[in-house]
Amino acid sequence: MSKLLMIFLFLVCSLRSFAQEVDTTIMGMHFMMDEVVIKSSKNGWDINAFIRRMKEDTTFYKAFLGLRMVPYTSDNEISFFDNKKKVTAHLENRTVQIMKGNCRTVTVVNEKVSGDYFDKKKEPRYYTGELFQNIFFRSRNNECGMSDEISKSHTAKGSLEKNKEQLKQLVFNPGSKVDGIPFIGKKASVFEENGVQQRYDFKIKFTQYNGEECYFFQAIPKEEYKDEVVYNQLDTWFRVSDYAIVARDYALSYHTMVYDFDVVMKVRLEKSGNRLLPSSIDYKGDWHVFSKKRERAQFNILFDY
Repeated sequence: MSKLLMIFLFLVCSLRSFAQEVDTTIMGMHFMMDEVVIKSSKNGWDINAFIRRMKEDTTFYKAFLGLRMVPYTSDNEISFFDNKKKVTAHLENRTVQIMKGNCRTVTVVNEKVSGDYFDKKKEPRYYTGELFQNIFFRSRNNECGMSDEISKSHTAKGSLEKNKEQLKQLVFNPGSKVDGIPFIGKKASVFEENGVQQRYDFKIKFTQYNGEECYFFQAIPKEEYKDEVVYNQLDTWFRVSDYAIVARDYALSYHTMVYDFDVVMKVRLEKSGNRLLPSSIDYKGDWHVFSKKRERAQFNILFDY
């Protein structure tokens, strides 16, 4: 191949690559958009409405709240590790939730436990395990009046209940402002102008996910701020046909003198009836709170409706 031809091909590829993405600012957010998205916006697709929908989205969190309102079976597995990655505790079980009217009852079956997962009172020895159990597979018999309405106020009594609400907001409603967590303040507010919106670059592109056409939305911390933000990764796949979230991958971390955490999650969702609900959750996290032992945990949940 002649040098002239090689240079020509290089220039063509470079121009094509440049044409595939456009750098722009929309609603105060710095975006990279591929040519399919640009073409769609020129043909009438309202990209501003899409961005507003992304910033104001509550469907992801409502999907988790909706778990309290439908019958389902889930297979659950959680492990804890020491600093040498050796398993110190492990639990596997199956959750069966039965609905009678607007009341639910949760039964745990086929439970297998190893290591020091429970204390003598049959309570989780690990704080992460306690939260995991309370959030996903523990309820009072005939717990009624469940709702998927999202409340901004935390009226829960007791430190565990308040921490649960704050953690659920931070993990299941990523990018939103979460009150009550010391030292974080607005640093979790990815989409708010008075939060940390300017510390991120954003990307929208057209892609395929599990054979379905999707808009892929990504928030990427700018290099100079990567050690100052809470969310290190926030990737979301929106189905083109109805804007339903079908998948989300995200990582969050933060370090203070009082606590630190480093968490990676992958969540998949599906339509069940007229609801958007989780189909699987993969979690890997490292938590430490002052005066408590560091916890390294990994869990997986598979739902069946």
